[in-house]
Parts: sequence; structure tokens; C-alpha cells
Amino acid sequence: MNDVTITDVADRSGVSLRTVSRVINGSSKVNPETRRRVEAVIESLGFRPSARARALATGRSFLIGLIHDDPNAQVLDPVQRGLTEICGAMGFEVVVHPCCYGSEQLLDDVRSFIRRSRVDGVVVLPPLAELSQLHQVIAETATPSVSIASIPIAGADMLVSMERQAVQILTRRLIEMGHRRIGFISGPSRFISAQQRRLGFLDALAESGLSPTVMSEGDYSFESGIAFGRSLLDLPDPPTAVFASNDFMAAGVLKALSERGLSSPGHLSVAGFDDSSIAQMISPALTTINRPMRAMAQTAAKRLLARIGAEEGEPSIQTAPDEITLELVERESTAPPSR
Repeated sequence: MNDVTITDVADRSGVSLRTVSRVINGSSKVNPETRRRVEAVIESLGFRPSARARALATGRSFLIGLIHDDPNAQVLDPVQRGLTEICGAMGFEVVVHPCCYGSEQLLDDVRSFIRRSRVDGVVVLPPLAELSQLHQVIAETATPSVSIASIPIAGADMLVSMERQAVQILTRRLIEMGHRRIGFISGPSRFISAQQRRLGFLDALAESGLSPTVMSEGDYSFESGIAFGRSLLDLPDPPTAVFASNDFMAAGVLKALSERGLSSPGHLSVAGFDDSSIAQMISPALTTINRPMRAMAQTAAKRLLARIGAEEGEPSIQTAPDEITLELVERESTAPPSR
């Protein structure tokens, strides 16, 4: 059916070419019944609009940018899957642009990427999404954006993952199990997400009148988790539980235990954050906080496409931050203390 044209779709549907074009491009100016009828005809005829023709007709590139500085494939993979599932169904392609959080050229890099690629919109991941200056640069390019972060940023369209509250819940659970000596390893302190997770941990301890047994700063890597685990085990009186600010560092702590012939949770309860696929692959399976990156990416894509689809003359879309509640997932790596 490669010779099927937009005119064929319009004739079969009994609508104008403009209406078919609006359906294809996700316009909100088509009533639901007409949209369903046109989409059914498009499907039955096997019509596939030309990307070049769509671009020429609409002035769009049909590209969505993903801007990030996250080396963790356990995070990036579900994000990319979530974005492509939603964007692909609407005829958009996702262009991934990695950046360097600490670079002096970061703002110029993002500005150049947006102008060079002519993306119709961007999704920004943490920790870049935590930078208010970056949102200002994106706004200057008049490019719609949706970001994911652990706190709202003024003037930005955001999905806010409630990380402080989630860590507070997890730490409370460790205390309920009977743990009173609890260690903590954070991510890089310059990241707001790492600060939020630390605050959640301290909130829960303060509620119970406890102090952390030992605290350290890691870099979200497996290796920093191993180093922290080894340092814990060298203490005269190690903690009975540890919260690591991501699953990779938690896995590193478990590795340090294994090196010394010790086990979890018998010698040390260990909890992580993210509920990445590694959490169920390792033994024991990891107690962690589920951060549903694939679902959040899908939501971000829908919000972004809605903004892109708002045609000139329609009211601008103003959206309040969408708070995403994160859930505790209890598995085998935590139990009441044995000492």
C-alpha cells in the first residue's frame, strides 16, 4: 500500500485534507469521534505519512532530544524505551545527547545541540534537570521541554520524583525491624538528588532519636560501594544495616561482604535505590526503592508531545509539577538484626 496518499485517507474518511493532517500531527482541534474514524482508515489502508512531507507541511523536524549526563545504563535504557514507545507511535524519533554536568561549556553545548538538530522538544534527566540555568537556556531557544528531577525548578515543566520521602520510608522500615546502627553512602553531594536522599535518611533517624553510625559520599559506582563496604567491616562495631543511595553501590557493599565470607542480611542488611534490573539479578535480591524511569519517561513524552501539538493561537499549556510517589520494594537483603 505504498501508493496510498493522504487524499485517499481523506476521501475514505469523509473529511478534509486539513483534518487528516491534524490527526496525523496530534492536533487537539479534532473531536474524538472524527479522530477515531480517521485513525481507523489510516490503519486499514496502511497509510504511512512521509516524514519529509510532514516536516515541510508543519515546519517541524519530528525529533525529540534526550539531554542527559547519566552513565548508568540501568537508568538510560528504561528511559529511552519509555520515550520511544510514546514518541514512535506519534511519528517522532528520539535523538540522545549526552552532556557533561561540570563542564564550563555545558550551556553552550545544549544551546548548540537544540539549534543544530532542530528538535521539536527536549526531555532533560537529572542531574542536568536540577540546573536552573539550563532551563533558562532551553527557554531562550523557545523549545518545549519536560524534565525529571527530585525537586521542582521554577519555570520548568517537571516530573518530580519524591526521593526524600521514599528514603525516609525505607529508613523507617529498617528502624521498625530493630536496626539502631545504620550506615549510609550518598551519591555526589553536588547533585540535588543525592542531597534529597541524604535528607530523607536523616529525617527518619531524627524521628526516632537516632544518629547515623557512619556516613560517606560515593559516586553512584559499584566500586565506591565496595570501598564503603570494606571500610564498614573494618570498624570495631559495624552497623547492622546500610542504605546505599543507588543499587550499584548497594551491590558493591554486598561484594565487600562476600570477599570476607560474610552474608546479607545475616551479617548486614543492605538496601539500595532505583529498583534497576540488577536489584533482582544479584543474590540476595535487593531491598530498594522503585523509581519507575520507564513510566516516568512515558509520562514526560506525553506531556512534551501535548505541548508541541498545541497549535499557534491556542492557549499555552501551563502545567504544575507532577509529583511521582516512589515505592519501597522489600526483598531478601534486609531482615531484623542478628546482633
